[in-house]
Amino acid sequence: MTARLATPTDRLALVFIDTQVEGTCSGRYGFIVMVTRMEDPGMGEVTDDGTARAKFHIKYDCIVFRPFKGEVVDAVVTQVNKFGFFAEAGPLQLFVSNALITDDMQFDSSGENCYVSEDQQIRIQRDASVRVRIVGMRIDANDIFCIGTIKDDYLGLIDFGSGGL
Repeated sequence: MTARLATPTDRLALVFIDTQVEGTCSGRYGFIVMVTRMEDPGMGEVTDDGTARAKFHIKYDCIVFRPFKGEVVDAVVTQVNKFGFFAEAGPLQLFVSNALITDDMQFDSSGENCYVSEDQQIRIQRDASVRVRIVGMRIDANDIFCIGTIKDDYLGLIDFGSGGL
């Protein structure tokens, strides 16, 4: 938004952008993280549908997060089951299938569900931080979902921590 918020229309447009646009996902552009600048909304036009509503065309610049196939992201594990694990990289939901987990790791359901290495040194469980390469994507109109792998070099567990990266 420019430094000027002189009119009530400008302020209302800014509130609308903050509440209705930030935090949403567009399949075309990705996740809208933050609006950085908004042009003057101008005069607008009254709709002719009998509701006395006004319509404004607002142009804005924003910061987006759009993942790409082959990209490496850091994520926090949210759920572990015998088929693999789910993780979140910011607003992005990821799934890592057990076929895409290194061969030396086995699912362990005694206690909390997790994947454990043969030497018991690596343990991927809920709230663990992992580094994942995106190998597949499903892009819908309002959502992006990715399939990831930890089978490559330098991928896998980063931290046992409480989910903070």
